[in-house]
Amino acid sequence: MKERLEEIKLKSLEAIQNAKDENKLEELRVEFLGKKGELTLLLREMGKLSSEERPVIGKLANAIRNKIQEALDNRRESFKWLKLKKRLLEERIDVTATKDEISMGHRHPLNKTMEELENLFRYMGFSVIDGPEIETVTNNFDKLNSPKDHPSRDLSDTFYIDKDTLLRTHTSPVQVRTMMSQKPPIRMVSAGRTFRFDEVDATHSPMFHQIEGLVVGENVSMANLIDTINIFIKELFGEEFKTRFRPHYFPFTEPSMEVDVSCFNCKGKGCEVCNHTGWSMELLGCGMVHPNVLENCGIDSEKYTGFAFGMGVDRITMVKYGLKDIRLLYDNDKRFLDQF
Repeated sequence: MKERLEEIKLKSLEAIQNAKDENKLEELRVEFLGKKGELTLLLREMGKLSSEERPVIGKLANAIRNKIQEALDNRRESFKWLKLKKRLLEERIDVTATKDEISMGHRHPLNKTMEELENLFRYMGFSVIDGPEIETVTNNFDKLNSPKDHPSRDLSDTFYIDKDTLLRTHTSPVQVRTMMSQKPPIRMVSAGRTFRFDEVDATHSPMFHQIEGLVVGENVSMANLIDTINIFIKELFGEEFKTRFRPHYFPFTEPSMEVDVSCFNCKGKGCEVCNHTGWSMELLGCGMVHPNVLENCGIDSEKYTGFAFGMGVDRITMVKYGLKDIRLLYDNDKRFLDQF
């Protein structure tokens, strides 16, 4: 039996050394050490040995079993190392290789202008408040004193989701939400996307950006509104710019005004750009908050007054950067963005 054990040892070690992969190793383990393996079957015959031979053969058999198992483990580790080495070679990254530079974009002029406006109003003591783009008809029109037959309510002007819900046509609903959730004094602005049925051309888009402000408190007057607008214009464009307030109509403010600013080309001296008037296009609308709006939002109009203003961020961006076509802001053309 000793000779047969030695034979199994040599045979198994040679087979293990010549194994080509881990699957073959597993087959050899079963062949020599499994329940029906050669070594196991041989050891079952130990009962035929004398009491003197049994301990000697048993010790030798265990030593051979351990030797075979050790050879299997070592060979298995060598396969793992070879596999890792191959993977490292295949996945190796050549850090010296010359690669094309990744072309990075720039901050969009609309975003830059929006952030500049919000930061300016924060500096002036306003809170910046966000609101949903999907709004109720109540918040978008009814609470803002909009007449039932006002053209802005028409399907040709507004994107309705259903009879009670729409895409907001201005950011004024955020003012409504603020007045309904906060007690005066209120000093806030809200900026974001708004939506209206407009044909796309050089100055119009069905989706555009607005920033609107609201101040509500005791003894808030028209003088406070005019002073706020003047400070804002001079901080944004420069001390040399002047403002002109013209009467206008908005259902949510009374009295209401539109504000013109000095021509950005000639600074008010008169040129071909402004038709020698010295004034640019209307920049924003404003007015004293209509008492009905205050009452609709649960604010006592006998005790509190307020003013509101709003402007198109797209228009300010176009003026600020000398753009002639609003579509440039939405074309997603990197050549355009690289200029900023």
